[in-house]
Amino acid sequence: MLTGRVQHELELLKRHIIVLKKVMESGPIGIMKLSDETGIPDHLVRYSLRVLEQQGLIAPSTQGAVATRSANEAFVELKTELTRIGVVIEEINRIGLD
Repeated sequence: MLTGRVQHELELLKRHIIVLKKVMESGPIGIMKLSDETGIPDHLVRYSLRVLEQQGLIAPSTQGAVATRSANEAFVELKTELTRIGVVIEEINRIGLD
């Protein structure tokens, strides 16, 4: 299907946002606790943490993951980007798929 890749990427983004938000609210927090509190399997939490660390949004500590200063800025930028994506989706819907 044409939208398969987009759907996959949006689900991945959603998971990363859930993990980042939980780290921002409860950090330092470990993988197992993140998994328990979010319902996301630990191997997927681990992957999200790796991606978020590579983006500079979290940092590891001996007690678990902690949010970096850029995490709050990233949330503001993310909100803007999601608004832009929403506009594109509205434009696609206006084309009419009838």
